[in-house]
Amino acid sequence: MESNSSVKELIRKQVPDWDDETIATARFKAFNGQRSDWESKYQFWRDLILKTSRHLGLFIISASQVKNEWFNRGGLSPLCLDDVLLLMYSEGDIVLSKDVVDPTSGRISQLFQKMRNLMVRSTAKPELLFEEPVILTSLLKDKAAEIVDLLNESNWTSSCVVTMKKFQSLCGGPNEASAILSHLSGSGKAQYLSVNRKEFVEGVKISLSSMPVSSISSLDTDILHLIWTTEKLEEQIGVLDRRYETSRKLALAALNSGSKKVALRHARELKLASESREKCCTFLNRVEEILNVIANAESTKKVSEAIQIGAQAMKENRITVEEVEHCLEEFEEYADSQKQVEKALESTPSYVGIEDEDIEEEFRKLQLELGSEDLQPPIQQDGVNRMSGKENVAESTESADSLSGALLNLKLQDASEKKPVNQDVDPRLEAA
Repeated sequence: MESNSSVKELIRKQVPDWDDETIATARFKAFNGQRSDWESKYQFWRDLILKTSRHLGLFIISASQVKNEWFNRGGLSPLCLDDVLLLMYSEGDIVLSKDVVDPTSGRISQLFQKMRNLMVRSTAKPELLFEEPVILTSLLKDKAAEIVDLLNESNWTSSCVVTMKKFQSLCGGPNEASAILSHLSGSGKAQYLSVNRKEFVEGVKISLSSMPVSSISSLDTDILHLIWTTEKLEEQIGVLDRRYETSRKLALAALNSGSKKVALRHARELKLASESREKCCTFLNRVEEILNVIANAESTKKVSEAIQIGAQAMKENRITVEEVEHCLEEFEEYADSQKQVEKALESTPSYVGIEDEDIEEEFRKLQLELGSEDLQPPIQQDGVNRMSGKENVAESTESADSLSGALLNLKLQDASEKKPVNQDVDPRLEAA
Protein backbone atom coordinates (compact mmCIF):
# COMPACT_ATOMS: atom_id res chain seq x y z
CA MET A 1 0.00 0.00 0.00
CA GLU A 2 2.84 2.39 0.81
CA SER A 3 4.46 1.76 -2.56
CA ASN A 4 1.14 2.37 -4.34
CA SER A 5 0.65 5.70 -2.56
CA SER A 6 4.24 6.63 -3.45
CA VAL A 7 3.51 5.78 -7.08
CA LYS A 8 0.35 7.90 -7.10
CA GLU A 9 2.25 10.84 -5.65
CA LEU A 10 5.03 10.45 -8.22
CA ILE A 11 2.59 10.20 -11.13
CA ARG A 12 0.83 13.43 -10.14
CA LYS A 13 4.21 15.18 -10.01
CA GLN A 14 5.33 13.80 -13.36
CA VAL A 15 1.93 14.21 -15.05
CA PRO A 16 0.16 17.39 -13.86
CA ASP A 17 -2.95 16.67 -15.98
CA TRP A 18 -3.32 13.09 -14.69
CA ASP A 19 -6.75 13.83 -13.14
CA ASP A 20 -8.09 15.60 -16.23
CA GLU A 21 -11.02 13.46 -17.39
CA THR A 22 -10.82 14.27 -21.08
CA ILE A 23 -7.06 13.72 -21.38
CA ALA A 24 -7.13 10.58 -19.19
CA THR A 25 -9.89 9.03 -21.31
CA ALA A 26 -7.79 9.50 -24.45
CA ARG A 27 -4.70 8.06 -22.78
CA PHE A 28 -6.49 4.97 -21.44
CA LYS A 29 -7.90 3.93 -24.82
CA ALA A 30 -6.50 0.99 -26.77
CA PHE A 31 -4.21 1.61 -29.74
CA ASN A 32 -5.94 1.88 -33.11
CA GLY A 33 -4.70 2.56 -36.62
CA GLN A 34 -1.11 3.04 -37.71
CA ARG A 35 1.78 3.45 -35.30
CA SER A 36 2.11 7.12 -36.22
CA ASP A 37 -1.37 7.61 -34.70
CA TRP A 38 -0.41 6.33 -31.25
CA GLU A 39 3.39 6.69 -31.18
CA SER A 40 3.29 9.65 -28.76
CA LYS A 41 0.93 7.78 -26.45
CA TYR A 42 3.23 4.75 -26.45
CA GLN A 43 6.23 6.93 -25.57
CA PHE A 44 4.23 8.49 -22.72
CA TRP A 45 3.41 5.14 -21.09
CA ARG A 46 6.87 3.69 -21.74
CA ASP A 47 8.61 6.65 -20.09
CA LEU A 48 6.16 6.66 -17.18
CA ILE A 49 6.80 2.96 -16.50
CA LEU A 50 10.58 3.51 -16.48
CA LYS A 51 10.35 6.62 -14.26
CA THR A 52 8.09 4.88 -11.76
CA SER A 53 10.30 1.79 -11.60
CA ARG A 54 13.42 3.92 -11.13
CA HIS A 55 11.66 5.88 -8.38
CA LEU A 56 10.86 2.65 -6.54
CA GLY A 57 14.38 1.27 -7.10
CA LEU A 58 13.07 -1.69 -9.11
CA PHE A 59 14.20 -3.24 -12.36
CA ILE A 60 12.13 -6.41 -11.93
CA ILE A 61 8.40 -5.60 -12.01
CA SER A 62 5.08 -7.38 -12.29
CA ALA A 63 3.10 -6.48 -15.41
CA SER A 64 -0.19 -7.13 -13.64
CA GLN A 65 0.80 -4.82 -10.78
CA VAL A 66 1.77 -2.12 -13.25
CA LYS A 67 -1.58 -2.34 -14.99
CA ASN A 68 -3.95 -2.91 -12.08
CA GLU A 69 -2.26 -0.99 -9.24
CA TRP A 70 0.27 1.58 -10.42
CA PHE A 71 -1.84 3.21 -13.11
CA ASN A 72 -5.30 2.30 -11.86
CA ARG A 73 -7.51 5.38 -11.91
CA GLY A 74 -10.86 5.16 -10.19
CA GLY A 75 -11.07 1.43 -10.82
CA LEU A 76 -10.10 1.80 -14.49
CA SER A 77 -6.86 0.47 -15.95
CA PRO A 78 -5.27 1.62 -19.22
CA LEU A 79 -6.58 -0.54 -22.06
CA CYS A 80 -3.49 0.21 -24.13
CA LEU A 81 -1.06 -1.07 -21.50
CA ASP A 82 -1.09 -4.61 -22.90
CA ASP A 83 0.08 -3.28 -26.26
CA VAL A 84 2.65 -1.02 -24.57
CA LEU A 85 4.23 -3.90 -22.64
CA LEU A 86 4.18 -6.20 -25.66
CA LEU A 87 5.86 -3.57 -27.82
CA MET A 88 8.48 -2.93 -25.14
CA TYR A 89 9.12 -6.68 -25.04
CA SER A 90 9.47 -6.98 -28.82
CA GLU A 91 11.89 -4.00 -28.90
CA GLY A 92 14.05 -5.41 -26.11
CA ASP A 93 13.08 -2.91 -23.39
CA ILE A 94 11.60 -5.80 -21.41
CA VAL A 95 12.73 -9.42 -20.98
CA LEU A 96 10.98 -12.23 -19.16
CA SER A 97 12.60 -13.59 -16.01
CA LYS A 98 12.67 -17.08 -17.51
CA ASP A 99 14.49 -15.69 -20.57
CA VAL A 100 17.48 -14.60 -18.48
CA VAL A 101 20.48 -16.71 -19.40
CA ASP A 102 21.65 -18.80 -16.46
CA PRO A 103 25.28 -17.75 -15.84
CA THR A 104 25.97 -20.90 -13.82
CA SER A 105 25.30 -23.16 -16.82
CA GLY A 106 27.83 -24.11 -19.49
CA ARG A 107 28.58 -22.04 -22.56
CA ILE A 108 26.69 -24.35 -24.91
CA SER A 109 23.62 -24.20 -22.69
CA GLN A 110 23.83 -20.39 -22.60
CA LEU A 111 24.07 -20.15 -26.40
CA PHE A 112 21.09 -22.47 -26.81
CA GLN A 113 19.01 -20.39 -24.39
CA LYS A 114 19.87 -17.16 -26.23
CA MET A 115 18.77 -18.66 -29.55
CA ARG A 116 15.52 -19.90 -28.02
CA ASN A 117 14.79 -16.42 -26.61
CA LEU A 118 15.19 -14.85 -30.06
CA MET A 119 12.72 -17.32 -31.55
CA VAL A 120 10.17 -16.91 -28.76
CA ARG A 121 10.38 -13.09 -28.81
CA SER A 122 9.02 -12.88 -32.35
CA THR A 123 5.91 -14.95 -31.50
CA ALA A 124 5.19 -13.62 -28.00
CA LYS A 125 1.61 -12.92 -26.89
CA PRO A 126 0.45 -10.30 -24.36
CA GLU A 127 -0.71 -13.00 -21.89
CA LEU A 128 2.88 -14.24 -21.65
CA LEU A 129 4.00 -10.99 -20.00
CA PHE A 130 1.48 -11.34 -17.16
CA GLU A 131 2.49 -14.87 -16.16
CA GLU A 132 5.75 -13.93 -14.40
CA PRO A 133 7.86 -10.88 -13.47
CA VAL A 134 9.56 -8.97 -16.25
CA ILE A 135 12.91 -7.18 -16.29
CA LEU A 136 13.50 -3.65 -17.55
CA THR A 137 16.77 -3.88 -19.45
CA SER A 138 17.78 -0.20 -19.21
CA LEU A 139 17.36 -0.19 -15.43
CA LEU A 140 19.13 -3.55 -15.22
CA LYS A 141 22.18 -2.04 -16.93
CA ASP A 142 22.14 0.94 -14.56
CA LYS A 143 21.95 -1.34 -11.52
CA ALA A 144 24.79 -3.53 -12.80
CA ALA A 145 27.00 -0.47 -13.31
CA GLU A 146 26.10 0.67 -9.79
CA ILE A 147 27.21 -2.68 -8.32
CA VAL A 148 30.53 -2.52 -10.18
CA ASP A 149 31.15 1.03 -8.93
CA LEU A 150 30.31 -0.04 -5.39
CA LEU A 151 32.82 -2.89 -5.51
CA ASN A 152 35.39 -0.61 -7.12
CA GLU A 153 35.23 1.71 -4.09
CA SER A 154 36.24 -1.08 -1.70
CA ASN A 155 38.82 -2.77 -3.96
CA TRP A 156 41.94 -1.30 -5.53
CA THR A 157 42.71 -4.21 -7.86
CA SER A 158 41.57 -4.54 -11.47
CA SER A 159 39.20 -7.38 -10.54
CA CYS A 160 37.71 -8.87 -7.39
CA VAL A 161 36.11 -12.07 -6.18
CA VAL A 162 33.01 -12.03 -3.95
CA THR A 163 30.89 -14.79 -2.54
CA MET A 164 27.43 -15.32 -3.99
CA LYS A 165 25.91 -14.41 -0.63
CA LYS A 166 27.68 -11.05 -0.64
CA PHE A 167 26.78 -10.45 -4.28
CA GLN A 168 23.11 -11.17 -3.60
CA SER A 169 23.06 -8.77 -0.65
CA LEU A 170 24.53 -6.03 -2.86
CA CYS A 171 22.02 -6.68 -5.64
CA GLY A 172 18.97 -6.84 -3.38
CA GLY A 173 18.09 -10.54 -3.55
CA PRO A 174 18.67 -13.82 -5.42
CA ASN A 175 16.47 -12.92 -8.41
CA GLU A 176 18.09 -9.51 -8.83
CA ALA A 177 21.56 -11.04 -8.46
CA SER A 178 20.81 -13.67 -11.10
CA ALA A 179 19.67 -11.02 -13.60
CA ILE A 180 22.64 -8.73 -12.92
CA LEU A 181 25.14 -11.59 -13.11
CA SER A 182 23.57 -12.72 -16.41
CA HIS A 183 24.00 -9.22 -17.82
CA LEU A 184 27.59 -8.84 -16.59
CA SER A 185 28.50 -12.29 -17.87
CA GLY A 186 26.97 -11.56 -21.26
CA SER A 187 29.03 -8.37 -21.55
CA GLY A 188 32.24 -10.14 -20.46
CA LYS A 189 32.51 -8.23 -17.17
CA ALA A 190 31.90 -11.16 -14.77
CA GLN A 191 32.18 -14.91 -14.44
CA TYR A 192 30.57 -17.39 -12.11
CA LEU A 193 32.90 -19.68 -10.11
CA SER A 194 32.52 -22.28 -7.41
CA VAL A 195 34.63 -24.49 -5.15
CA ASN A 196 33.70 -27.66 -3.29
CA ARG A 197 35.85 -28.24 -0.19
CA LYS A 198 33.72 -29.97 2.42
CA GLU A 199 31.12 -27.30 1.62
CA PHE A 200 29.97 -26.03 -1.76
CA VAL A 201 30.85 -22.36 -2.15
CA GLU A 202 29.65 -20.13 -5.01
CA GLY A 203 31.08 -16.79 -6.02
CA VAL A 204 31.50 -14.20 -8.74
CA LYS A 205 34.64 -12.75 -10.31
CA ILE A 206 34.04 -9.21 -11.57
CA SER A 207 36.24 -6.93 -13.65
CA LEU A 208 36.52 -3.45 -12.10
CA SER A 209 38.27 -1.92 -15.11
CA SER A 210 37.31 -1.36 -18.72
CA MET A 211 38.92 -4.68 -19.67
CA PRO A 212 36.94 -7.96 -19.79
CA VAL A 213 37.25 -10.24 -16.79
CA SER A 214 40.08 -12.76 -17.00
CA SER A 215 39.45 -16.52 -17.01
CA ILE A 216 38.97 -18.35 -13.74
CA SER A 217 42.19 -19.70 -12.21
CA SER A 218 43.00 -21.91 -9.24
CA LEU A 219 44.07 -18.78 -7.35
CA ASP A 220 40.57 -17.34 -7.81
CA THR A 221 38.99 -20.43 -6.26
CA ASP A 222 41.45 -20.26 -3.35
CA ILE A 223 40.61 -16.59 -2.80
CA LEU A 224 36.89 -17.42 -2.92
CA HIS A 225 37.32 -20.06 -0.23
CA LEU A 226 39.34 -17.68 1.96
CA ILE A 227 36.76 -14.90 1.60
CA TRP A 228 33.97 -17.34 2.40
CA THR A 229 35.95 -18.39 5.51
CA THR A 230 36.26 -14.78 6.68
CA GLU A 231 32.53 -14.24 6.27
CA LYS A 232 31.77 -17.41 8.25
CA LEU A 233 34.15 -16.33 11.02
CA GLU A 234 32.61 -12.86 11.15
CA GLU A 235 29.17 -14.43 11.47
CA GLN A 236 30.43 -16.71 14.26
CA ILE A 237 31.95 -13.74 16.09
CA GLY A 238 28.60 -11.99 15.90
CA VAL A 239 26.84 -15.03 17.38
CA LEU A 240 29.41 -15.23 20.19
CA ASP A 241 28.99 -11.52 20.95
CA ARG A 242 25.26 -11.94 21.33
CA ARG A 243 25.73 -15.05 23.50
CA TYR A 244 28.25 -13.19 25.65
CA GLU A 245 25.86 -10.28 26.18
CA THR A 246 22.98 -12.61 27.02
CA SER A 247 25.06 -14.58 29.55
CA ARG A 248 26.25 -11.36 31.17
CA LYS A 249 22.72 -10.06 31.64
CA LEU A 250 21.52 -13.41 33.04
CA ALA A 251 24.47 -13.58 35.42
CA LEU A 252 23.75 -10.08 36.75
CA ALA A 253 20.07 -10.89 37.15
CA ALA A 254 20.91 -14.07 39.07
CA LEU A 255 23.23 -12.17 41.39
CA ASN A 256 20.55 -9.57 42.07
CA SER A 257 18.06 -12.29 42.91
CA GLY A 258 20.54 -14.03 45.24
CA SER A 259 20.89 -17.21 43.14
CA LYS A 260 24.61 -17.80 43.33
CA LYS A 261 24.63 -21.18 41.55
CA VAL A 262 22.73 -19.83 38.55
CA ALA A 263 25.03 -16.81 38.43
CA LEU A 264 28.10 -19.07 38.39
CA ARG A 265 26.67 -21.15 35.57
CA HIS A 266 26.04 -18.06 33.42
CA ALA A 267 29.48 -16.74 34.32
CA ARG A 268 30.99 -20.01 33.07
CA GLU A 269 29.08 -19.64 29.76
CA LEU A 270 30.24 -16.04 29.56
CA LYS A 271 33.86 -17.11 29.96
CA LEU A 272 33.48 -19.83 27.34
CA ALA A 273 31.96 -17.37 24.85
CA SER A 274 34.82 -14.93 25.47
CA GLU A 275 37.50 -17.58 24.88
CA SER A 276 35.76 -18.83 21.73
CA ARG A 277 35.52 -15.30 20.39
CA GLU A 278 39.23 -14.74 20.98
CA LYS A 279 40.10 -17.90 19.04
CA CYS A 280 37.85 -16.87 16.14
CA CYS A 281 39.41 -13.41 16.04
CA THR A 282 42.90 -14.91 15.93
CA PHE A 283 41.97 -17.21 13.08
CA LEU A 284 40.21 -14.36 11.25
CA ASN A 285 43.31 -12.19 11.50
CA ARG A 286 45.43 -14.96 9.98
CA VAL A 287 43.05 -15.43 7.05
CA GLU A 288 42.95 -11.68 6.41
CA GLU A 289 46.75 -11.56 6.47
CA ILE A 290 46.84 -14.25 3.78
CA LEU A 291 44.38 -12.30 1.64
CA ASN A 292 46.49 -9.15 2.05
CA VAL A 293 49.62 -11.05 0.99
CA ILE A 294 47.83 -12.31 -2.11
CA ALA A 295 46.58 -8.81 -2.96
CA ASN A 296 50.07 -7.35 -2.50
CA ALA A 297 51.56 -10.11 -4.63
CA GLU A 298 49.03 -9.37 -7.37
CA SER A 299 49.94 -5.69 -7.25
CA THR A 300 53.65 -6.52 -7.40
CA LYS A 301 52.98 -8.78 -10.36
CA LYS A 302 51.20 -5.96 -12.20
CA VAL A 303 54.12 -3.60 -11.54
CA SER A 304 56.61 -6.25 -12.64
CA GLU A 305 54.69 -6.87 -15.85
CA ALA A 306 54.60 -3.14 -16.55
CA ILE A 307 58.35 -2.90 -16.01
CA GLN A 308 58.95 -5.85 -18.33
CA ILE A 309 56.77 -4.29 -21.04
CA GLY A 310 58.65 -1.00 -20.71
CA ALA A 311 62.02 -2.74 -20.88
CA GLN A 312 60.95 -4.69 -23.96
CA ALA A 313 59.76 -1.50 -25.66
CA MET A 314 63.07 0.23 -24.88
CA LYS A 315 64.99 -2.73 -26.29
CA GLU A 316 62.96 -2.87 -29.49
CA ASN A 317 63.36 0.86 -30.11
CA ARG A 318 67.04 0.86 -29.05
CA ILE A 319 66.50 3.38 -26.27
CA THR A 320 68.99 3.45 -23.41
CA VAL A 321 68.23 4.14 -19.78
CA GLU A 322 70.36 7.32 -19.96
CA GLU A 323 68.18 8.64 -22.80
CA VAL A 324 65.04 7.97 -20.79
CA GLU A 325 66.47 9.75 -17.75
CA HIS A 326 67.56 12.69 -19.90
CA CYS A 327 64.09 12.90 -21.43
CA LEU A 328 62.49 12.89 -17.97
CA GLU A 329 64.84 15.66 -16.80
CA GLU A 330 63.96 17.80 -19.80
CA PHE A 331 60.28 17.21 -19.16
CA GLU A 332 60.65 18.28 -15.53
CA GLU A 333 62.50 21.45 -16.58
CA TYR A 334 59.81 22.21 -19.11
CA ALA A 335 57.09 21.65 -16.50
CA ASP A 336 58.88 24.01 -14.06
CA SER A 337 59.19 26.72 -16.70
CA GLN A 338 55.52 26.35 -17.57
CA LYS A 339 54.59 26.79 -13.92
CA GLN A 340 56.70 29.96 -13.73
CA VAL A 341 55.00 31.34 -16.83
CA GLU A 342 51.58 30.58 -15.37
CA LYS A 343 52.47 32.34 -12.10
CA ALA A 344 53.75 35.37 -14.03
CA LEU A 345 50.54 35.52 -16.05
CA GLU A 346 48.44 35.24 -12.91
CA SER A 347 50.35 38.14 -11.31
CA THR A 348 50.01 40.38 -14.42
CA PRO A 349 47.38 43.12 -13.83
CA SER A 350 44.18 42.89 -15.83
CA TYR A 351 43.32 45.51 -18.44
CA VAL A 352 39.82 44.31 -19.16
CA GLY A 353 38.16 47.42 -17.73
CA ILE A 354 40.15 49.93 -19.87
CA GLU A 355 38.17 51.60 -22.66
CA ASP A 356 39.54 52.58 -26.10
CA GLU A 357 38.75 56.26 -25.42
CA ASP A 358 40.91 56.21 -22.31
CA ILE A 359 43.80 54.74 -24.30
CA GLU A 360 43.51 57.41 -27.01
CA GLU A 361 43.35 60.20 -24.44
CA GLU A 362 46.47 58.89 -22.75
CA PHE A 363 48.22 58.72 -26.11
CA ARG A 364 47.30 62.37 -26.87
CA LYS A 365 48.86 63.43 -23.57
CA LEU A 366 52.06 61.67 -24.53
CA GLN A 367 52.07 63.49 -27.87
CA LEU A 368 51.65 66.83 -26.14
CA GLU A 369 54.50 66.04 -23.75
CA LEU A 370 56.72 65.16 -26.67
CA GLY A 371 55.76 68.41 -28.41
CA SER A 372 56.54 70.51 -25.34
CA GLU A 373 60.03 69.04 -25.31
CA ASP A 374 60.56 70.27 -28.93
CA LEU A 375 60.43 66.70 -30.15
CA GLN A 376 58.39 67.72 -33.15
CA PRO A 377 57.39 65.36 -35.95
CA PRO A 378 58.99 66.00 -39.37
CA ILE A 379 57.48 68.57 -41.74
CA GLN A 380 55.18 67.16 -44.37
CA GLN A 381 56.91 66.28 -47.62
CA ASP A 382 55.32 66.44 -51.05
CA GLY A 383 53.73 63.25 -52.21
CA VAL A 384 53.41 61.91 -48.65
CA ASN A 385 49.93 61.53 -47.15
CA ARG A 386 49.14 62.43 -43.53
CA MET A 387 48.25 59.78 -41.01
CA SER A 388 45.95 60.37 -38.03
CA GLY A 389 46.93 59.59 -34.44
CA LYS A 390 44.14 57.01 -34.25
CA GLU A 391 45.66 55.14 -37.17
CA ASN A 392 49.07 55.17 -35.44
CA VAL A 393 47.63 53.36 -32.46
CA ALA A 394 45.25 51.03 -34.30
CA GLU A 395 47.46 48.04 -33.80
CA SER A 396 48.39 48.98 -30.24
CA THR A 397 44.74 49.08 -29.16
CA GLU A 398 44.03 45.54 -30.34
CA SER A 399 44.93 44.20 -26.91
CA ALA A 400 45.88 45.68 -23.56
CA ASP A 401 49.06 43.63 -23.36
CA SER A 402 50.47 44.87 -26.71
CA LEU A 403 49.65 48.48 -25.71
CA SER A 404 52.11 48.42 -22.82
CA GLY A 405 54.91 47.37 -25.14
CA ALA A 406 53.97 49.99 -27.76
CA LEU A 407 54.07 52.83 -25.23
CA LEU A 408 57.43 51.78 -23.86
CA ASN A 409 59.00 51.51 -27.32
CA LEU A 410 57.49 54.73 -28.61
CA LYS A 411 60.08 56.89 -30.51
CA LEU A 412 60.32 59.20 -33.45
CA GLN A 413 61.13 57.82 -36.86
CA ASP A 414 62.83 59.26 -39.88
CA ALA A 415 60.72 61.40 -42.17
CA SER A 416 60.84 58.77 -44.85
CA GLU A 417 59.61 56.06 -42.43
CA LYS A 418 56.97 57.93 -40.37
CA LYS A 419 54.09 59.91 -41.79
CA PRO A 420 53.13 63.31 -40.23
CA VAL A 421 50.21 63.62 -37.86
CA ASN A 422 47.11 65.58 -38.93
CA GLN A 423 44.34 67.20 -36.89
CA ASP A 424 45.22 65.41 -33.64
CA VAL A 425 48.54 67.35 -33.37
CA ASP A 426 48.62 70.58 -31.42
CA PRO A 427 47.91 73.65 -33.65
CA ARG A 428 51.15 75.27 -32.49
CA LEU A 429 53.10 72.45 -34.11
CA GLU A 430 51.25 73.07 -37.39
CA ALA A 431 52.16 76.74 -37.29
CA ALA A 432 55.80 75.85 -36.73
